[in-house]
Amino acid sequence: MDNKRPVNLDIGTIKLPITSYVSILHRVSGVVLFFAVGIFLWMLESSLASEQSFNDLGAMLSNPVCQFIIWGSLAALAYHAVAGIRHLIMDFGVGEDSFYAGRNSAWAAVVLSVVVIALLTWWIL
Repeated sequence: MDNKRPVNLDIGTIKLPITSYVSILHRVSGVVLFFAVGIFLWMLESSLASEQSFNDLGAMLSNPVCQFIIWGSLAALAYHAVAGIRHLIMDFGVGEDSFYAGRNSAWAAVVLSVVVIALLTWWIL
């Protein structure tokens, strides 16, 4: 066995393709959504409990920190949905024939996610 292969242990200098970043961000957004579901369920329960708790929730959501958390959760949902649709399309065999097709679909997912998140930001503000 030839052990003369280059070994790069400096993570900061490793150049990954765009498909790797899209895949990693898809997993990260899934983890964010796992915790966001708890927040959204608590908000739903609070809004339905009583009129006072509904008003308290509305007052709490006027806080910029809470608005940022909600925006981040919705942005993660938007990215996860777009990347998930990309994966579903690839599961049907579309875009698996070449490296370039995968790279182009990854860039399309990033661009579409940025557009959806920008529209989401405009809608929230």
